[in-house]
Amino acid sequence: MKDKKRNGFVFTTFKEPEQTPFEKLFEIFKELITHTSGDFDEAIDWLRELDQEYQLTDANYTIDDFIEDLKRKGYIREEIDPNGGGSSGDKGGYSITAKTEQLLRKHALEQIFGKLKKSGSGNHRSKHIGQGDELTGNLREYRFGDALEKVNISESIRNAQRHHGFDSFAMGEDDLVVEETHHKAQMSTVLMIDISHSMILYGEDRITPAKKVAMALSELITTRYPKDSLEVLVFGNDAWPIQIKDLPYLKVGPYHTNTVAGLQLAMDMLRRKRNTNRQIFMITDGKPSCVRKPNGDYYMNSVGLDQYIVDRCYTMARQARKLQIPITTFMIAQDPYLMQFVRHFTEANKGKAFFTGLSGLGEMIFEDYETNRKRKIR
Repeated sequence: MKDKKRNGFVFTTFKEPEQTPFEKLFEIFKELITHTSGDFDEAIDWLRELDQEYQLTDANYTIDDFIEDLKRKGYIREEIDPNGGGSSGDKGGYSITAKTEQLLRKHALEQIFGKLKKSGSGNHRSKHIGQGDELTGNLREYRFGDALEKVNISESIRNAQRHHGFDSFAMGEDDLVVEETHHKAQMSTVLMIDISHSMILYGEDRITPAKKVAMALSELITTRYPKDSLEVLVFGNDAWPIQIKDLPYLKVGPYHTNTVAGLQLAMDMLRRKRNTNRQIFMITDGKPSCVRKPNGDYYMNSVGLDQYIVDRCYTMARQARKLQIPITTFMIAQDPYLMQFVRHFTEANKGKAFFTGLSGLGEMIFEDYETNRKRKIR
């Protein structure tokens, strides 16, 4: 009797995928250009320092060769000096192109959410069953108004045979059965990003992870859920919308935190949406410290939690609840008194709150976006 081959796992030494000198540098460049908010010169300066320390290049392929390849492949463009002076080498006159902006969004998506295959639109399944577009496997009798393409032919013929026999085969309305379907809900999301000065305080870069999440979420929605909508706003002393293409250039300013202004703008954006499912994601690390008074003046207080500012925040949370707009807060800070404020804020809105560090921020937002099914389609 011959010995049978045993099935099992074969372990081999890991071999790093072959990369060209350009590809190796380009992976590093994508991270640097994100951290420098699209500043090409600063990113290249960092790349040169890394090259000196870790010998990333050699005589056959230099940083200058890499810059030339970036230009040739369409990742950067040479800016024209309005004063008549051209760019000089690697030290000026270059900016990233729209091709690079899109690539950074894809890069963020792969980093945070993994490589996701492009699929159909509007894939947010709701609990409501009816005339939808995803089959559930559940059968019911035909009702007037049901679309003919929803009729299950095999089961309907089986009913006709059972009711009338083979000799006098006939099919009537009572024999027809249809398969239930799930609706795929469309979702309108506003992502609020705190750009107050505290997002870079204490030696911790908090704005870059928030920026990456926004880029990844926008790429996810446009490729996997194209019928959904995502709008992004930033809030400091005031709040204003930004375009998806502007995300790589997002910077922190010398601002306080006007959470009220951000929520007001987010709700205004969502009021214009026809989708039944609407939500607000808010990424913040600090306490609300600024509001605008009716006369247009700013009221600011960075010491502790100012009750006047806090009450305005609670009011906005309740207004969003009346509009059936849930707010999910992703709180980066871990201060107990700030966490208590977020809990009260969340209770006023009947929303959700995540107290997270920076490393798991993207995964949490992705999971919540995928599973948030708070409202049924009407």
